[in-house]
Amino acid sequence: DALPICLRRFAAKMSLHTRLLALARSSVQHARCIHKTSLQCGAGGSLFVHRDTPENNPDTPFDFTAENYKRVEAILGDYPEGHKAAAVIPVLDLAQRQNGWLPISAMNKVAEVLKMPQMRVYEVATFYTMFNRKPVGKYHIQICTTTPCMLRDSDSILDAIQKKLGIKVGETTADKLFTLVEVECLGACVNAPMVQINDNYYEDLTPNDIENIIDDLKAGKQPKPGPRNGRFSCEPKDGLTSLTEPPKGPGFGVRSDL
Repeated sequence: DALPICLRRFAAKMSLHTRLLALARSSVQHARCIHKTSLQCGAGGSLFVHRDTPENNPDTPFDFTAENYKRVEAILGDYPEGHKAAAVIPVLDLAQRQNGWLPISAMNKVAEVLKMPQMRVYEVATFYTMFNRKPVGKYHIQICTTTPCMLRDSDSILDAIQKKLGIKVGETTADKLFTLVEVECLGACVNAPMVQINDNYYEDLTPNDIENIIDDLKAGKQPKPGPRNGRFSCEPKDGLTSLTEPPKGPGFGVRSDL
């Protein structure tokens, strides 16, 4: 009789294991995959290899403008002789700002300007998600949905953006004005929920706030960056709770015999 008991216990354990495995698979399927955005936008989560496309290949036209060549020279002036390759990040950023995104031809031009192997430039461009290796819209909306923003209902902001623009995460509007991506923490947790649009942070958002911001951008206006709830920066919403007095000055609290 001992054998059937052992078999029954084993079967029960396997049944529990199967149920837990099915539950885990179901959870994964329903969880939002934040790295999908990086993959679709050609950022850090994408394949590290390059695949030529009609819009992105070594023959894609790119060269710095005369004005940006002057900026390159100014950037290189910050680095000592023999270490110009250290300027790869700011020069890649300059190329992206000029072109709107970073095709492989722009990376090759950066390698040429800095006199460094192309592969070294590719390594940098594929590592940092700030570099977009696929085209993005004029207004690149990056919404943070990491824990602090999520707790402050960033999902409602994401839903408002998607409904307003008629696109999903990782997509660009038909008029090429807006690209929506979902990102990890942008370092403005105390002002959650927030989004970054191009270089500007928009914080303490409500769904109505983000709709107004999008309307302004569509109209060619520049919405004022920063908090939208009346705060100046990231101070307590209801007033200071510490450092409420002027500093005491040098020597305060120091022993008189020192």
